Amino acid sequence: MRRPAANGGPRKVAAKKGAAKKAPAKKAPAKKSSARKRPPQNRPQPRPKKPRAKKPPRTLTLGRSTLRLRLTFGVMAFVLSLFAGRLVLLQGVDPDSYALAASKENNKTYVLHASRGSITDRNGVEFSVTEDTVRIVADPSQTKPVAPQLVSILAPKLAGIITPAELLVRLTKKGRYVQLAERVAPQTWNEIQAEVKAANKVIAQQNKGKPTLEKAPALLGLYTEADPTRNHPNGTIAATVVGVTGDDGKGKSGLEYGLNDKLSGQDGQAIYEVDANGNKIPNANHTVEEPRPGVGAQLTLDSDLQWFAEKRIEQAVKQYKASGGTVIVQEVKSGEILAMANYPTFDPNSKTFKSSDLTNAALERTYEPGSVQKVVTMAALADAGLIDLNTKLTVPGKIKLPGGWVKDHWVHGDLNLTIAGVIAKSSNVGTIMAAQQMRIPTFVKYLHDFGFGEPTGLGFPGESKGRLMPGDEWPEITRSNVAFGQGLSVNAVQEASAVNAVANGGVYVPPKLVRNWIEPNGSLTPNTTAPPRRVVSEKAAKEVATMMEAVTAEKGTAPQAAIDGYLVAGKTGTAQQVDSACSCYQKWATSFAGFAPADNPRFVVYVVLHDPTGARGGGFQGGPVFRDVMSYALQKYAVPPTGAKQQNVPITW
Repeated sequence: MRRPAANGGPRKVAAKKGAAKKAPAKKAPAKKSSARKRPPQNRPQPRPKKPRAKKPPRTLTLGRSTLRLRLTFGVMAFVLSLFAGRLVLLQGVDPDSYALAASKENNKTYVLHASRGSITDRNGVEFSVTEDTVRIVADPSQTKPVAPQLVSILAPKLAGIITPAELLVRLTKKGRYVQLAERVAPQTWNEIQAEVKAANKVIAQQNKGKPTLEKAPALLGLYTEADPTRNHPNGTIAATVVGVTGDDGKGKSGLEYGLNDKLSGQDGQAIYEVDANGNKIPNANHTVEEPRPGVGAQLTLDSDLQWFAEKRIEQAVKQYKASGGTVIVQEVKSGEILAMANYPTFDPNSKTFKSSDLTNAALERTYEPGSVQKVVTMAALADAGLIDLNTKLTVPGKIKLPGGWVKDHWVHGDLNLTIAGVIAKSSNVGTIMAAQQMRIPTFVKYLHDFGFGEPTGLGFPGESKGRLMPGDEWPEITRSNVAFGQGLSVNAVQEASAVNAVANGGVYVPPKLVRNWIEPNGSLTPNTTAPPRRVVSEKAAKEVATMMEAVTAEKGTAPQAAIDGYLVAGKTGTAQQVDSACSCYQKWATSFAGFAPADNPRFVVYVVLHDPTGARGGGFQGGPVFRDVMSYALQKYAVPPTGAKQQNVPITW
């Protein structure tokens, strides 16, 4: 073991085996240190890091200029091709539709209403006309500041149309449009305008010299719109025939409805260019299609005779507490209807009527006609040569038929009656006995020839053609009932026209209600109807007329229908009616039909009362109405008495 060196230096460390020997290093002078140095460690030193190379800054590579140009031109070519395709579509493929779409955005269409044709009587007296009334409207944004002043002007002029309180509400409400009154006469609007103008003049005077903020506003914001009104100058006269129009101006009932296409005409239009706010551009392009006025209708009715007939049937309905009544006056030769009067009726100007009031009972109400139908039965039998004025019958009080017994309206035993006596006494049994001589199919054919079961040809809306049993193979009970006026249904015009055929010498003239069409220029175009047709011989018609003269004689069933100085032919009717409540016979209709002068007939008058109460009879209920209406017609048309005396035709034998 070695001892340390005397000078205290570090010990020598032996080299590792195999290590290379090093040359001895020169001794450096030792430095004095108070701390002990750590001996060197025997471990590998870390590998020094290589310094990173710096990256150059990034730059945008733009590529070649040729490629850039090609891309730019490609995009531009694509965009231009889109524009080109659109232009081809607009101008080449469908230019009209696009032009129309563009014009719709810049144009506004205004309807120009056609003037509705008038309805007049045969002499030009107006039943229904269109008046140029207006609708008063307001712009509340303008009227609100001056509403009280406007109310003070409008309220007196529009009394009965709108209250002052409602006016104030409407003039001050929100919005730009409000209606104040409809169907205002132009004269009333002119008066309103005059008062507004005068008030504005006073306001302008008061505003002179005042600062702008202290000036009173002018009265502005009132305007009008066209609001044509259908007016009926003669009120209730012929109201159920003429009918009414609705709020849309189109026909709602009667001839207004039935002739609507002719009366309405064709509306026109005006197309104006407008600005973004929808206002017309002054002096800009515009097109106008003028409206075509409607065609008017001149009726065959005589307003004076119509008025009288309506008053007379009203009296009878009230007197006998009937549910309704009708009077028809027909000119014999022409078939023109001079009066078609119904009661109840209504006032078309009141606007308070119900839909049930609009019915024209003369054509829409059907009923069983009763003994007036015997006129047709006798005309058919006389035409067939089965009866004449010399025919004599022994008539029992009742007759047995396959369906039961039929009796007369009065109790009697066997009576020896002539065929004129059967009519004069209105014997159901005698009529059946005479009718049984004719084959049923022949009898049915005569009924159709006289217009039963067929439309009248008037074309009136809602008309009922009545009812006949289908076919011509009727049972005997049906033929017998129809012969004296039961078992079929008719309307009043059908029955009047059938009697008119007898008065006209056996020639049936289709009834006529429209005489002429009134063209917009005022000229008249005749209305054509079906041609007349002969249904029985003149001889047969004359024989039946002679039978009918006995009805108004002192011993007939209707002496109340006689007219002093005139020869009158007539026939009464009293018929049971089916009550829909029980589907049984418990209602009645009484009637009277006749013509005068009997030897040269000018007019036929037919009267029917529905559901009269108390005692019933066509003679004493319908006869006086016939007499009064016929007398009025004869006097109005200056028909002189012929001076003929009633033939002394026996009614018994």
